[in-house]
Amino acid sequence: MNRITTKSYGKGAKVVMILAHGAGAPMDSPFMDQLSADLAVQGIENLRFEFPYMVRRREDGRKRPPDRQPVLLAAFEDQVSRVRAELGNDVRLLIGGKSMGGRMASLLACEALTAIDGVVCYGYPFHPPGKLDRWRIAHLSEVKVPLLVVQGTRDPFGKPAELEAQGVISGITRLAWLEGGDHDFQPTARQPERQEDLIRQASAETRQFVDDMLG
Repeated sequence: MNRITTKSYGKGAKVVMILAHGAGAPMDSPFMDQLSADLAVQGIENLRFEFPYMVRRREDGRKRPPDRQPVLLAAFEDQVSRVRAELGNDVRLLIGGKSMGGRMASLLACEALTAIDGVVCYGYPFHPPGKLDRWRIAHLSEVKVPLLVVQGTRDPFGKPAELEAQGVISGITRLAWLEGGDHDFQPTARQPERQEDLIRQASAETRQFVDDMLG
């Protein structure tokens, strides 16, 4: 199993997202399963794939650190080429992902890839937790397509006050906050919402972004 597609992925789909996993969990984690399903409900068919290190982990069960950035980007770009070959140029093609996967999508979108129409990052790792001297935003100004970031307000990789202190972050077209959500969009115990509700909100934000930015 090297990729998972939604039921209506294929010719005739209007909007498709290539969805990449985060550093520690595979493409079929509960988070990714629900995000994929909710995006499909919103009319955004999607394809999930795994980076090479996660493919090897699936084969032998051994946990590994992520591949180096050039390897991750090459794997992502290969999926973009493959999807365009399968679906043609009429479909709106987004790339995105959870945490590291979203960051790789944003880096890939800095290149002159006319195949990509937009980027969506779910839980962007703006900085390592507690390390406000190591921001990962310098490249965002070079992203060549509309960019949506969906972030929980309790995410240790980037909270509202921390981002506000940075001022306007060039390159981010829209920043949508999920109230109470952590890095996995898990709300507080006091909230009436559950994780599933926040993931559903993230999918709705994605649909609105597509309608507003891509037509």
